Amino acid sequence: MFQALMALLTMVLVFASVAPAVADYPERPLTIVAAYPAGGMVDIVARPLAEGMKKKFPKGVAVLNRPGGGGSVGMAEVAQAKPDGYTVILAPVSTLVIHPQLNQLPYKTPDDYEPILNTIAFYPLLAVREDAPWKTAQEFVNAAKAAPGKLRVGSPGEGTASHLSLEQLKASAGVNITHVPFSGWGESSPAVLGGHTEGVVAQPGEVRPLVEAKKLRVLVVFQTTRHPVFPNTPTAKELGWDTALGTWFVLTAPKGTPPAVIKYLHDAAKVSMEDPAFVNLMKTRAVDLDYRPGEKARQDLWREYKLYTDLLTRLGMLKK
Repeated sequence: MFQALMALLTMVLVFASVAPAVADYPERPLTIVAAYPAGGMVDIVARPLAEGMKKKFPKGVAVLNRPGGGGSVGMAEVAQAKPDGYTVILAPVSTLVIHPQLNQLPYKTPDDYEPILNTIAFYPLLAVREDAPWKTAQEFVNAAKAAPGKLRVGSPGEGTASHLSLEQLKASAGVNITHVPFSGWGESSPAVLGGHTEGVVAQPGEVRPLVEAKKLRVLVVFQTTRHPVFPNTPTAKELGWDTALGTWFVLTAPKGTPPAVIKYLHDAAKVSMEDPAFVNLMKTRAVDLDYRPGEKARQDLWREYKLYTDLLTRLGMLKK
């Protein structure tokens, strides 16, 4: 009886300490950590999302770029932040389910953080300079076979969907291409434009402006169907290479953030996503709106986690 009373008292005290904080939320500005550098797609999504959320955050919403480690630097910070709803992160699925399988991080699985909602989705592609000698993906692969390891292709980092798309291409086409990891598009695009790499695996929205400016050419898209912005570019599967790895950006909070706060964040972000300005911007950036509420996103993250466990094992990247 005494133990039951003590347990009840503990619950009352915990509720009393949390309830006022939730009731008063938000009292302070919200910080959205962008897991990649300024100018990259994560940043491009995070900033208009934050702008739209300001209606629900009278103290303001700030975007803080924390690049490095394929997004895991910023995610590690947020995973260890106080779960009070004032620090969240916009992170790609690779940051959330691939990197914790490759590195020792303060988060391991989709149960170690709180998905708020998913925002957008896309598939990466392979691009080269417009003046490059390879006009097709097959020509690029043939050149790689003729000079193993000579061709260099950049990506936004080790263990990202872009990197793994390249690894799948290498395995499927039987070629040796040197992978060059960067911290994001802000580094990988100058590298390919400056001739420091021969190609880059990146996101459609990042590549599109440079394609339209006649600075880059897309050779192949790593998705199941052709991309509407690049309708004349074949998919890898059309060319006989089995690779189609999509990615999506999840707004995420530290584990233990109160459910009422998660709901407030979810509702604010969803309203922002539905704003015509946000919708139109994502359309011009060649990415798809892909709303998924928190628990649906968590289920999908677990599915991706297991999928990548198998893929990383097959590629020899996961040590058992």
